[in-house]
This record gives sequence, structure tokens and C-alpha cells, in this order.
Amino acid sequence: MELKDIFSVIRKWWWLMLLATLIAAVFSYFASLSTPKLYQTSTTLMVGQFIQNPNPTGQDFYASTQLAQTYAQMVKRQPMLTATSAALGMGDAGRSLGDQVSAAIIAGTQLLEIRVVDTDPKRAQVIADELARQLILQSPSPEKETQKQRDFVTGQAEDLQNKIKETQGAIDKLQSQLTTETGARGVQDLQSQINGLQQKVTTWQGNYASLLTFLKGGQVNFLSVVDPAPLPARPFSPNVRLNVLLASLVGLLLASGGAFLLEYLDDTVKTGEDVERHLGVPALGAIGRIQDVENPKDQLVTLNHPRSPISEGYRVLRTGVQFSSVHNPGGMLMVTSAMPSEGKTTTISNLAISMAQAGKRVILVDTDLRRPSVHRIMGMSNGVGLTNLILDPNMKIEDALQPGPVESLSVLTSGPLPPNPAELLGSPEMHRIMDGLQSRADMVLFDSPPILAVADASILGGRCAGVLLVVDAGRTRTDMARRAKETLDQVGIKVLGVVLNKIGSRHGGSYYYYYYSSDDSGASASNGKVRKGTGKQRGFSWPWSGASQKMQ
Repeated sequence: MELKDIFSVIRKWWWLMLLATLIAAVFSYFASLSTPKLYQTSTTLMVGQFIQNPNPTGQDFYASTQLAQTYAQMVKRQPMLTATSAALGMGDAGRSLGDQVSAAIIAGTQLLEIRVVDTDPKRAQVIADELARQLILQSPSPEKETQKQRDFVTGQAEDLQNKIKETQGAIDKLQSQLTTETGARGVQDLQSQINGLQQKVTTWQGNYASLLTFLKGGQVNFLSVVDPAPLPARPFSPNVRLNVLLASLVGLLLASGGAFLLEYLDDTVKTGEDVERHLGVPALGAIGRIQDVENPKDQLVTLNHPRSPISEGYRVLRTGVQFSSVHNPGGMLMVTSAMPSEGKTTTISNLAISMAQAGKRVILVDTDLRRPSVHRIMGMSNGVGLTNLILDPNMKIEDALQPGPVESLSVLTSGPLPPNPAELLGSPEMHRIMDGLQSRADMVLFDSPPILAVADASILGGRCAGVLLVVDAGRTRTDMARRAKETLDQVGIKVLGVVLNKIGSRHGGSYYYYYYSSDDSGASASNGKVRKGTGKQRGFSWPWSGASQKMQ
């Protein structure tokens, strides 16, 4: 899909995308407002007391990290939750604490964070603090150690401290005596005493350090609250703005996907590019949809509104027909469609008027002997017509022709409906009538039945210089149009081109949307007389007034 095709899809389905986005946003907004507000708070604990230790080891940090992971798992276990709910007197409400509580280690630290979510901010705060308290109660602490052992170790440490101080004082005295001693033997004796005392001090210092380590043995597996749970000031969920934004985005994506899927599955003929790609013939014109048709004659826009964009589309079609039949400028042209209700009668009637307005002698013949419509659009009687000429060889063509709504246009209606239309259209009398019509006009236009419905068009088209295939844009499927083209090709009928009928503004492109810089003050022929235009055309805007009218 090319970039212009993407923009074309967006231009066509923008209303669906906008509607889906708005619906998703509104639904998400009210759904978020009806959702209970949730508050979150957390209590932070530290495992160990290494901040107070001037020389912690790596082994101590590793041990505290492993302990913190264990405590994080313990927080959500049932014994901890049961103890917490019992302490707070929550009763049966405490059974759902497991869905409200989570715990995790803060990466790279020995900090353990206990998070609690609740619809009541105060209750969330109380639960978080109580969980931390219960976790501390279930962990070992220095107060639980045997006091007798600690007293003994403390006494031993104090005794060693006193001995070290006394011995160090004795060493200092011997050091002062050593400075005044002059005899060699005396110096040697003093030095021996000093060395002996220093060995005792070294031994006592090692024992003292061991006793201190024992006294500090509870630091690794020790829990303390670093940051109590604060009272949440505002809920963290629902996030109305984020929910609306995400819902709008999802709605837009779903609508866009649906629009592109519909376009992918839509195999109707919509543009001139579709015509050339699938049928291999040019699109000679694109005709807009005629609105507000109250009676059949309202469909003659080239007569009623000659300066409208749709009338301009028929003039473009007229020019395209002239160029496509340049090697056979005067002759017979048949207009047909793949299926009924594609607008072939409206197309051929306005084309005939447009050619007559250009000074051509035109005869419009209704060869649809099953469901004729030309007489209704032209506002004529269908008592005498083509079937009368075929069945009565003595009847003259002029006796069946009726004057059209403009000069140089004559109309031959179908006449009474026969039981065998195909046999009549293929009869020698029909060939004689066609030759007579061609000799009396510059162009003879035949309105035929749909090519795929009956065989009439195939029988009639062989005598014509070419065929125009009318396609209802956005409604006629590609395979139907292709089958119609193949049917005409099989019987040797030349397809001059395709007319895209009932086309919308998003598919019309540059075919027929134009600005007009003058009013509709020209004249239009009606029944051989000049009728003054009203200047109020429907379907386009006057450049100087901004008035917008609807076109039939």
C-alpha cells in the first residue's frame, strides 16, 4: 500500500477513528471514576548494623543480603499475616492481607521495603508499621541472648583491659630506666623484662578483640526500622489521565486496524486507478452522486444545472468519448453496466444532452426492452417506440422519434414490451433500423440492459462502434466488472472505457470538483426554447458568497 493510499483510507474513515477514540476515552474516564481509590505506603527496615561498624567485611554484607531476601519472603507468609491481623484486631478482614502486601530488597543495599496497598490510607499505614514490628519480633536480637554469658564476657574484657593498661604502664617505666642505665648487663636485663611484658600485652590484646567480637555477634542478623510508613496523601490508583490516554490510543489503533482491514477486504471499484489495474481500460469520466431526486426528470443535471460540478463531469465524459472514438467519429455507441441499478440510463441521458448541447445531432435509443427507463427520465410517452418499428416494417423512423429536451436531440423510446427482447434485437429489422438511425444523426446512443443479466447487450453491441461500461463506484465488485469486460471481449465488442458513477467526493479526485467564478446566467435549451438560468446551483459553493447548495 502506497503512502497516498494510507492517507486516502484515513481521509475516508477519519470519523470512525475519531468516534472510537472518543468512546474509548469517555468509557475509560467514567470507569476510572467508579473504580475504588487505592493508597500505597511502605516501611523500610535495615538488616544488620554495618553503618555503625567502621570496618565491615564483605562476608558481613553478603550474609545480611541473604537474610534480607529471607525476610522479604517471610513478610507474605501466613504466620506473619495472621500475627499482624491479630495484633490489629482485623478479624476476617485480615485474610486478604496477602493480596495487599509485598516486600522487596532495595537493589545494592541491605534495606528491606514492605509495601501495603489499601482503600483506606490510615489503615495502609498501620498495617505496614505492624508488619515491620512483627518481623522484628520474630527475628533474633541482643536482648534475647543469655545475660549471664554476656556479663561474664564483659567482666573478662574489663579485666584484660585493666591488665593491658597496668602492663603498658610497667613497660613505660622500664623504658625510662633504660635511658639512664649505663652498664651493659643492666641494659640487657631491662630489655629482657620489656620484651616479656610486650608479649603479654600482645596476647591480652588478641583475647580482648575476640571478646569484643562475641559481644557484637548479633549485628548481622539484626532488624531495625529506618523509615516508618508515612500517611499517603493521594491515591496512586486509578490514574485517570493515564487510563484515558491508553484507552484512547487503543481505541484509535483498533479503529485504524478495522478501517484498513475493511479497505483490504473491500474489492469494489472505487477509483480510476482501480479501473485501469483490474480492467485494463481507461476511466473516461467520474460522475458524482445526484442527491435529492424527487422525480425522474431531476436526474437530468446537464439540463437543469448545466454549470454544476456533475454537469462538468458529463462534459469531461463527452470529451473522453470523442477522443476514444477518434478513428470512428460518427457512429453508434452503447452504454451498459455489469448489473442493474448502476446508473447507466441516467448516464446515457445526460451524455446525450451534453453532446446535443455541443451541437451534435444525437439520437438516444432505449433498447432495454425489459425494464425501460429513458421515457421516464425524459418525461415522454412510451406508447410508440422501438418495438413498433421492428414489428411494423412500413412504419417510418420519424414516426417513432420524439424531440428531446434540447435541440439536436431526438429520443426513441422502447415502446411496448415484447415477450422475446433478444430475438427482436438480433433481427434483420433491428439492423435496418440501426442503419437508418445512423444516417440521421452524428451519434446514436443505445441504452441497453446489464451485460451480465441478459444477452441483449451482447447481441446489440456487435453493431456499435464501442461500448461504455458504467460502474457504480464503491458498490460494483471488481470481479463483476471484470466479468462484464470479459463477456464483451468474448463477443468482439470494443470497450472504449469505464464511467465511474455515483462517486463520492473522497474518490472523485480531480475529475469533477471545480470552482466556478461566474454565475449561472447562461441559457439552457428546453424543448427548443431558451430558458434563463436561476444562478442557484446545488452541489458547489459560490466563491463570493460562501453559500452552499445541494445538487439533485
